[in-house]
Amino acid sequence: MRITDSSTILEDTAPMNRFIFLLFLFLLFPLQSKSQEIDRSLFRGYDTAFVLHNSSSGETISVDPVRAAKPLAPCSTFKIYNTLIGLELGLIEGPDEPWYSWDGVHRSYDAWNKDLSLREAFRVSAVPAFQILARQIGSERMKSYMERIGYGSMDISAGIDVFWLYHPERETVVISADEQVALLNKLLDGKLPFSDRNVETLRDVMLVAKTEKGTLYGKTGSGMDAEGNWNLGWFVGFVESKGNVYVFACNVKGGENPSGREAKAIVEGVLNARGLL
Repeated sequence: MRITDSSTILEDTAPMNRFIFLLFLFLLFPLQSKSQEIDRSLFRGYDTAFVLHNSSSGETISVDPVRAAKPLAPCSTFKIYNTLIGLELGLIEGPDEPWYSWDGVHRSYDAWNKDLSLREAFRVSAVPAFQILARQIGSERMKSYMERIGYGSMDISAGIDVFWLYHPERETVVISADEQVALLNKLLDGKLPFSDRNVETLRDVMLVAKTEKGTLYGKTGSGMDAEGNWNLGWFVGFVESKGNVYVFACNVKGGENPSGREAKAIVEGVLNARGLL
């Protein structure tokens, strides 16, 4: 399905779409398990929001529901939807086709300093590649998609190539762990405006690990403070295990080094402890 370039296509329906999404979010989590079911030592000393939703049973475990409901900058977890929009618009041909052409600017991450396929760019979270993609999508089409899928606050006013990236002096789009789980659950249920083919491509590039117990898919995201220190970490995704799909979102703050890597380690620890990975 293609979206037109009109910036007003959803102007009248956006409030209702937001209401419907929040109603869906409320209905999605009918069964709340106590946070004591997860050993808090697995959180490695961080202020942690963790939500784990069993898509088959509807059961949800939410650690610190207040934190789980707090909207934060998504950082690079937005690459999940940036990728899907790019695929839908034909701006990305496939996971392993030539895609990002390095501009010759040397950046602090060596893995970004070369040409990359989508799979490679997603794996190393190459910000420059996805910034170019966002510019190609453009503000009008991006806004339409953000409103149509109900992505968090849907605010892209900070700029088409930075609105998802945390910055201490800039407003960004924000989304909570609860909303991340609800949205990803809708995506896997085929309830968002993306083709099955493109969702399958996304699943392919999101693959993190496969064990005898389960298969893990996810995307990290990290934010820095004004001094260049990590101060926000995300890991969002799902695990297929024992015939079920478990959708999760974890964000961390505080502690020594709150980053996407730390959030990922926490999620993997919880999933291992529960025998899902």
